[in-house]
Parts: sequence; structure tokens; C-alpha cells
Amino acid sequence: MDVQTPREFFEKRLPEKFKPEKAAGIDIVTQFDVSGPDGGNWSITVKNQKLQVTEGTALSPNLELKMSGTDFLDIVNGKLSAEKAVLSGKIQFQGNISVALKLRDAGFL
Repeated sequence: MDVQTPREFFEKRLPEKFKPEKAAGIDIVTQFDVSGPDGGNWSITVKNQKLQVTEGTALSPNLELKMSGTDFLDIVNGKLSAEKAVLSGKIQFQGNISVALKLRDAGFL
């Protein structure tokens, strides 16, 4: 079943999808800024193979991702690949791409 809002993804789906065994050695804070009517800001911390989701803005994120709510939902629902979204400019990305790929393996996007 498709995720309907970014909030649903961050509060329900992401904790279900997270794979702690794939997050070994990752210590990162990722900031998501999602625009649009259902948008918002979420900070995701992965440390010691644990996931913490916080609504709001992180002070010093290692990665920052900005996108529209529509593009975000297309990515999390498998209608648009994160790679294509970055390459086509649908995601504004700041940070280390290799760390972002490790996060993907751990169950993100």
C-alpha cells in the first residue's frame, strides 16, 4: 500500500523498513525538507545501528535533501528512483553521496 504523506513515511514506514544490520558503522544526521501542503522538516539520525526520527530541523546535518512532497511520495512509493530524482534536479542534495547510498541500503528511500 502506498504511503500517502511524508509524515506517514517518517513516522510509520521508515521505522518498519529500517535494517539495523545494514547500518553498521553509519553515524549520520540527515535533514529532509519536503515542500508542499503535506510537507515539513524531519531530521533522521542513524547511530549505533539505531534510527531516530525527529520532526524539525537538525542543527548540523551531514546530509541535506530538499524536494517537493509529490516527488518525495513518488520516490518512497517506487514510482521514481532516488538516483533519477537527484540527476534530474528534483532533489536538492548536499553531502556525501557514498553515505547516502549506504543509507539507501539500510532501508531509506
